Amino acid sequence: MVDYTNFIDYSRAELLNKMRQHLNEARLQHCLNVEQTAIKLAQQYNGDVNRAGLAGLIHDYAKQRSDTEFKQVIVQQHFDPVLLQYNNAIWHGIVGAYFIANELHIHDEQILNAVRRHTVGAPQMTTLDKIIFVADYIEPGRDFPGVAQARQLANTDLDAAVRFEICHTLEYLIQKQVAIYPGTLLTYNALVPNH
Repeated sequence: MVDYTNFIDYSRAELLNKMRQHLNEARLQHCLNVEQTAIKLAQQYNGDVNRAGLAGLIHDYAKQRSDTEFKQVIVQQHFDPVLLQYNNAIWHGIVGAYFIANELHIHDEQILNAVRRHTVGAPQMTTLDKIIFVADYIEPGRDFPGVAQARQLANTDLDAAVRFEICHTLEYLIQKQVAIYPGTLLTYNALVPNH
């Protein structure tokens, strides 16, 4: 089983209690599902199982914060002001790592980067980044067109699963005719063409 004692100085049960203060039960269940999916992927792809489990568990810690709270942090902590043009779908990853570091006292940069990158990816992604990116997309509670194919890819080729997810996310955003965060396009351009 996983051991988070290198990253937190309190128990997993205490961590879950801290998370419950900010997340409803459905979102917490999603986080638990991503934790288990990330652990399986880390075992399969020789990733760091403990980091993967913890990053999966906390990846959506900031998901249910108010827009006002996010905007205050973006301004006060001098995040890229371009972020103010977007919303929670982007913020809860990139800015969410700030809340995790300051409230949960998790300071491991590999874990924080995996949280930052789980929404938009990055041109250079570590195995841990890819695991959290994919685990969030394919966890058992997810049900959308293409999820079965994403799960099949994740079982055979982590990089192919990442590319599939980026492509399908972009297709979804284009269909909705919403603004696409530049980081998502950078990830696509770095990882998808010529594969």
